[in-house]
Parts: sequence; C-alpha cells; structure tokens
Amino acid sequence: MSPTRGAAATIAPPAPGKPDRPRGGRFGALAGWAQRHRWAALLLWVAVLAAVTLGSQAAGSAYKNDFALPGTDSQAATDLFTKHGSAQAGDSVDIVLKDGRGIDGRKAAVEKMLAEVKGLPGVADVRSPYADASAVSKDGTIGYATVILDGKAEAMPKEEITEIIDTAKGSEADGLQVELGGDAVRGAEEKGSPTAELAGIAAAIIILGLLFGSLVAAAVPLITALFAVGSALGLIVLASHVFTIADFTPPITMLVGLGVGIDYALLIFYRYRQELTDGADPDEACRKALDAAGRTVFFAGCTVIIALLGLVALGLGSLQGVALALALTVLTTMAASLILLPALLALFGRRIQRHVLKNAARTAAKGKAEGRRWRALASAVQRRPLAALLAAVIALLALSAPALGMRLGFADAGNDPRTTTSRQAYDLLAEGFGAGFNGPLVVLAQGDEAAGKAVQSALAKTDGVAAASPAMPSEDGALSTVIVYPETAPQDKATADLVHHLRDDVAPELEQDTGAKVLVGGAIAASQDFSETVSERMPLFIAVVVGLSSLLLMLVFRSILIPVKAALLNLISITAALGAMTLVFQHGLFGVQPGPIEAFLPVLIFAIVFGLSMDYEVFLVGRMHEEWERTKDHSLAVREGLASTGKVITAAGAIMIVVFGAFMLSADRMLQEFGLGLAVAILMDALVIRCLMVPAIMQLFGKWAWWLPAPLARRLPKVTLEHPADS
Repeated sequence: MSPTRGAAATIAPPAPGKPDRPRGGRFGALAGWAQRHRWAALLLWVAVLAAVTLGSQAAGSAYKNDFALPGTDSQAATDLFTKHGSAQAGDSVDIVLKDGRGIDGRKAAVEKMLAEVKGLPGVADVRSPYADASAVSKDGTIGYATVILDGKAEAMPKEEITEIIDTAKGSEADGLQVELGGDAVRGAEEKGSPTAELAGIAAAIIILGLLFGSLVAAAVPLITALFAVGSALGLIVLASHVFTIADFTPPITMLVGLGVGIDYALLIFYRYRQELTDGADPDEACRKALDAAGRTVFFAGCTVIIALLGLVALGLGSLQGVALALALTVLTTMAASLILLPALLALFGRRIQRHVLKNAARTAAKGKAEGRRWRALASAVQRRPLAALLAAVIALLALSAPALGMRLGFADAGNDPRTTTSRQAYDLLAEGFGAGFNGPLVVLAQGDEAAGKAVQSALAKTDGVAAASPAMPSEDGALSTVIVYPETAPQDKATADLVHHLRDDVAPELEQDTGAKVLVGGAIAASQDFSETVSERMPLFIAVVVGLSSLLLMLVFRSILIPVKAALLNLISITAALGAMTLVFQHGLFGVQPGPIEAFLPVLIFAIVFGLSMDYEVFLVGRMHEEWERTKDHSLAVREGLASTGKVITAAGAIMIVVFGAFMLSADRMLQEFGLGLAVAILMDALVIRCLMVPAIMQLFGKWAWWLPAPLARRLPKVTLEHPADS
C-alpha cells in the first residue's frame, strides 16, 4: 500500500507446506471460502432468495398495527368500550354529500345508492342522513351517511373498500358531489408505486458508474444489495406471522435495505479496488479487503442493529416489530457483503482488475496522486481546526433549532392531497359541521344512565367544545358514550389543550359529582397519548443506544474520547435532520401541507441514523487508527485517513442520499418525512461531520484521541479492526 493513503497489512511468507493458502483473519478466511466455492455461494444466495420469496408468497403477510398503550386514558377507554359492548361492530366510512340547492332534493337517488352500498361485501349497516337531522348541516347543503364495516379498517380487503367508493361515486350527478372519508378509504386510496425505489436505484447506478467508470464494477455492489433486500423482505413477511410487524414496514425496509446494502458493499469494494491498485492479484485483494473493510462493515452493522434494538426500550409494540424487521434487514445485508460479494468478485475479478489498473495508469500518467484533494482539505482543516469546527457546529445548530418546536402526532385526511376523495370529504365535513367534526373525542362515563346525562350536559358547556352528542348507553347499560366535537381542527394545539383540560379539570369534578368514572379517548386522544409516551421514554432510549454503541467503539478503538466524540456528533446530525423535517412538514416549507410529524418517526430515524453514522465513523477513524499504529504521527494519521476514505465516504453518502431522497416522490406523507429526515442526516454526516468536524476534532485531540486509562485497558477485551494478513 502506498504511503500516501495508509499502510498496508504486511504479508508474511507462506507457511511451509501451504504456499497457496495465505493466512489471514476470519473475514479473510470467509472471503477465501467464498472465492473457492464461488458458484456454491452464488447458488446458496439464489436458493435463499427463491425459498423466502416463494414461501412468503405462499404464506402471505400478517402485518398488524399495534398502537396499544397500556396505562393511558385512551387505552383504558378502548378496553372499557370493548368490554361493555358497542353498537358499532367495526370501523366506519363516511359518504359525504353536497348539493348547493340542498340534499333533500336528491333523496331518491341517494337512498338508492345507500341501498346498493348496504348490500356490498364487508358492509354491516348504513345510516342515512335523512334518518338523523344531526347528519345534515344547518343550511341543508351538506350531509353524510355512515357506513358501518364488519371489521377494523386495516383488516378490510382494499377491493371491498374500492367497491364502496365506486358505488357511492357512481351516484354523482349535476350539482351533487359525493366524497368518501375514513381510515379505510385513505388506505384504499394509497397507490403503491415503485417510482421511488426505481428512482433511487437508477441514481445509485449513475453514482457508482461515475465513481468506478465501469458497468461491471458499478453493478457488483448493487447486485449484492438487491439480493440482500429481496431476501430480507421475504423473511419479514414470514416473520409477520410470529411477531407484530406494522403494515408500513416493507417500504421502510426497502428504503433502509437499499441504502445500507449498497453502502456496505461499496466500502468493501472500494478497499478491494485500492488493493488491486497496490499490485495485489484479485484473490489476494479480496481477502485483504475483507480482512480490513469487512471487519469495519461487521462492527458498523453491529452498531446499527444495537441502535435498532434499542427501540425495545420504548416498550411500544408497533415500533418493536419495525425494529426487528430493520435489524433483520441489516443482518442480511451484512451477510451478503461478507459472502455474496467475495463470490461476485471472484467471478469478475480479472475484468475489474484490468479496468482498475488501466485507470490507475492513466491517473499516474497525468501526475495525479490518489486522494490529493482530500489530503488538501484535511491539511486546510488542520491549519485552522477550531475555526472549521465552530463554523460547522453553528451551521448544524441553526438547522437543528426548529426541532425544539417539533409537534408530534399523526397525519389525517387533512394532510392528504387535495385531489383525493378522503381530503375532499374532510373539507366538506369541516365546511358543513365545523373544524372539529373531523376529530371527535370519545368520552366514556362508567356509571348509570343519569351519570351519562350529567356528563353530557357538563361537556356541552365546556369551553372549546362545539357540541356533545346525547349519551349513548352500552349494550349492558354499565357505560355511556358521549361524542365531543371540539371547536378546533384535529391537529390544532387548542385541540390537544382541550384533551388535557377535560382530563385534568373537567373529568375529576364530574367523577366527584356523579360517582362515575370518566375517561377521554378516541383517535385524537390516542394519538396524543402515543406522542407523549414517545417523548417521555425518549431519554431512556437515547441512553441505551448511545451507551451500548459507545461501549462497542471503546472496545474497537481502545479510546475514551473517540466514543464520546462519535456520540455527540451523531446526535447533532440527527437533530439537524429533525429540524429540517420540522421546517418542511410542520411549517409547510416549499409548499408542503403543514401538519404534525408522525409520532414514531423521530425515534425510528434516531435509531437508523445513529447506527448508519457509525458506519462512516468506524470506516474513517479506523483508517486513521491504521496510520496512527504505523507512524504514531497523529497529524499524518488524520490527513491520510481522510485522503484514503473521503472519496468513498462521500460516494456512499451520495448513494444513500439519493436512495432516501427518492422517497420524497412517494405519495405517502410518512415515507416523504422518513426519506427527507434520513437524506438530510446522511448529507450532514458525510459532508459536514466526517469531512470537516472529525478531522478538526481529531487534530485538536492529538495523541490523546487514542488514550485509554491503563486499568480500563487491562480489563477490556482487545478487539481490533485492522488484521494483518500474516497473523
């Protein structure tokens, strides 16, 4: 290895009697096995992919959203509602009607349409607006029919909901507008499209092609990632029959799997390319690349998995399933990078070698040294480390500031595109019945009928309440339900304040006066409870993830300061991403429909980004550590570490950014938020943190960067990234 980019692992003479088997570490040995059995390794992956794909198709998915929050008022209300019986067997769909001349004149056509809807599969009952005066606006121009489904919205086949939509919309005529709303309708309107995935893959191919200048070289990391993601998706479908995995998991898995899979394969492949440039033959280059970069990928992948499994500390069922699925995806990509990639390199090694050596000769003829620009950047940072560090910190803190006002919640139909029927139904209901009609609160009074009436009367007079329905007794008479309509829209802060006011001030007085137990529930209250639970448990989650990841870094680098630095820098890149999400999706920057940030996304992004940031940390600092061990010159180690890894880190980061950013093309708001958050975090991490802040901090630390107290050093097991090939 040339001294301009770091020391190579020294090669000892072959052991007597084994001239054809260079010795190395476990990862090099694994690469050697994959090379010798290249067709077996390839067939193994093809067989795994085929088996899990066919198995998952035969078994089908069993995704289930579990947002239960034991101990909260909303969950207690739901449990009581279930225990004492409900007049509503399943979820509902609203058929909203508008006619400027009044909907009474359309009664015959509407009643005929409702009769057809009642006979459709999945429909338990239909309540006509003409049978309930409260279902018609005061001016008589807007009304709604309620379609009671025979199951929960997430369990209803989409084709049944689509048939309801088509049947209702078929009654539209001149002057009569028909729109449908409800969770089931929103789910049926979600049009799954591979646009985002295909755009991300196409952009990744372009970046890989520009980086290596060869179609074969560009294809190898991509093929590795696609095999890994395909296998992971099949395994997750099968796992959904055993674990509670949310239905929004597959697109997130695809998003993370593509980015991580290409990233890991690229880190190994780039080291392989460097070894070829230094004169190693393809087989030797592969073994040496796996012994060095393969170890980096392994430890980086472990930190991602640790961060994801840290979600278990939150105790939220839906997120635990997502964490398990993503951890399985990362594990699969690691395995593909360590087994499938060496087999592919064994097949295409000679062809790649010819191309690499030709490019190296062309570069040498021009008098250009590998990594010269990154070396120059590192030198510039080293001359003014404090100034570079302060400038970067100020910029990241400025981007992070909006996150302080982040409001968690869940998007509703009011955030849907204006062209959707669910959004138009939402707007019509708000127009006819008030902004709070789309977000009613469900208040339960556990007591006799008189208590229910007293609760209803008090709620109707409460500030912030537009209306309260008559108390509806349960089947056994032990419970009364009052539907409370706020004056404000579901996502307004005033609505959240009303929930707290009802729980903290109104309910205790009513319980004292009536002797009944009063609980405030419903979808809006449940969303608020979920958001507040996430916020309360976030510190524990961060402590678990940061603590375990820092311990792993301490073992790898034998240092106290490096894990602390990594944790702080990772945290600031994550807060910058959350700040960008807040600006765009909460404040409506770039014309985006304003609304809350999905309550589970900050913790999910934290887990993923914290783990992925460790990839670059381990890769960059690992190369610095190699040079430090060789020369004991910390300035040279910083400079050559960045010169050796700057190009591949920015290329890997660019691939992740385009893959994640491509999900901004999705019609799903949650995926848009997720894609933007991850893309911004990786952008800040790969460019600002790894290329500016880490070299500046390492320069300021000097030799103390590698300090570990002697008593601790004696007690900690020794784990190294570098592994000499002759060991």
